[in-house]
Amino acid sequence: MKLALIQMKGTVENDENIAIAVQQIKEAADNGADFVVLPEMFSCPYKTSNFPVYAQRDGDRNWQALSKAASENGVYLVAGSMPEVSDGKIYNTAYAFDRQGNQIGKHRKMHLFDCDIPGGAFFHESETLTAGDSVTTFETEFGTMGLMICFDIRFPELSRLMCEDGAKLVIVPAAFNMTSGPNWWEIMFRTRACDNQFYMAGCAPARDVDASYVAYGHSIVVDPFGKVLSELDEKPGILYQELDLAETEKFRSQYKILKSRRLDIYSLKDIRH
Repeated sequence: MKLALIQMKGTVENDENIAIAVQQIKEAADNGADFVVLPEMFSCPYKTSNFPVYAQRDGDRNWQALSKAASENGVYLVAGSMPEVSDGKIYNTAYAFDRQGNQIGKHRKMHLFDCDIPGGAFFHESETLTAGDSVTTFETEFGTMGLMICFDIRFPELSRLMCEDGAKLVIVPAAFNMTSGPNWWEIMFRTRACDNQFYMAGCAPARDVDASYVAYGHSIVVDPFGKVLSELDEKPGILYQELDLAETEKFRSQYKILKSRRLDIYSLKDIRH
């Protein structure tokens, strides 16, 4: 499969951001992409007070435009993440569509990012967002995919549960900032790939130094050995990477990490709703 990560710079206008994304999806498809990914909160400025203002329901115009883009271009699409409103609550939500535009996955960010760095970032998602409660995987012609959002990557239990559900690639729309990015972006993706012997792909917004929240960029793809296959810098662009998800079994047969676990002593108890 050919993966395309769209590292776009957004605007303050929802409809303009959707139009940019749709154009970039077409460009990726024209360049042979099978699977396209958008960044975290690509439809609005990444600011907690914006999330209730920009939030839409399932099936509203953003959902419809992205479903149509997947169908018209014949690609799988992980539509980054967007603010979603449901029953009076706001979620940070990522939708996945198949080549016909059908929704085949939906993930609400499970771990809300709150930080207060002296002289640096102050950001509390919990001020406006509600945490999701589902481990999200979905099926494609290439195999099982896992889907998480940004801060979710910090918690090894979640990626391990996706591994146990058969995921061969975990996709992460994410917006690390200028403190967390330089320190932990690459480490997190390489570590989770090594932990579970699967591919990891992170799609970030392009850096905008004039924004209230400055994203690190550096969209990335890592293989099951923890090797960085490709990575962008901070500027807008599309990262293309060919993947063969069957390769995960080759890695696992050489280094038997997963088979060597002591499940007689420890295990994860997966509680699903």
